[in-house]
Parts: sequence; structure tokens; C-alpha cells
Amino acid sequence: MRETPSRPITTVLPAVALAVALAGLLAGCGDDKPPVQRVPGGDVARGKQLLMQFQCGACHSIPGVEAARSTAGPPLDTFGRQSYVAGRLPNQPEPLVRWIVDPPGVKPGTLMPNLGVSPEDARHMAAYLYTLQ
Repeated sequence: MRETPSRPITTVLPAVALAVALAGLLAGCGDDKPPVQRVPGGDVARGKQLLMQFQCGACHSIPGVEAARSTAGPPLDTFGRQSYVAGRLPNQPEPLVRWIVDPPGVKPGTLMPNLGVSPEDARHMAAYLYTLQ
């Protein structure tokens, strides 16, 4: 068996220091999720119930919402991390509420119908959607 030549400590230390630094960086890259966007006047539990009531699952898959597994519309499983609503509105509570209340009014030609959702109900629905990270 051949002996491995030992390396001077001065050549090993930089490699060890680099490995420790990389491990520290990777530890900081965990699955940190952004904070959940708060919707003034929005109730998360009520929003989940309303998403079921308005049958949003007929077009979208929505985690936590019973029978919401359709693929006709985009999945909403990471909605809280998306930058835009409907590809054009900043993903902030007020634009989202406007979108839920009247999609064709916000984006003419959209396939998402106006379901007659009130602004109050839309705030609850938005509150739930922002929990989806």
C-alpha cells in the first residue's frame, strides 16, 4: 500500500476555510419563505371557504381547497410568491381584490369570468391566496 504524502497545514487551511464558508452560505439558503402578505380586512379561513363556494377549483388547483384540482387555469399553489396577478398587475392586495371582483374589467379578453364576488369577499379570498407559498 502506498503512503499518501502529507500536505503542509498552510495548504489545507484555505480549503477548509472555503468549505466552512460555503456550508454557512448554503445553510442560509434554506427554504426561507417570504412573509405572508396581509390583506386589511381579510380573513384567511373565510377566504378558503369562499374559494370553495365560488368553485374556483373548477379552473384552478388550489392547495387546501377541497376538489380544487383543475388545470384549466394556472395553479395557485405558490400564489403568495408570484410577482404579478394575471400577468400584468403587481401582486399586492388592492390590485388582487380588483382582479377577483371583476377580471374582465381589469383585463379585457381574459377567460376568467366575473363571478359576482363582492370586494369584501375578494379580500378574504386574497388573504387565503397569499398563504400559498
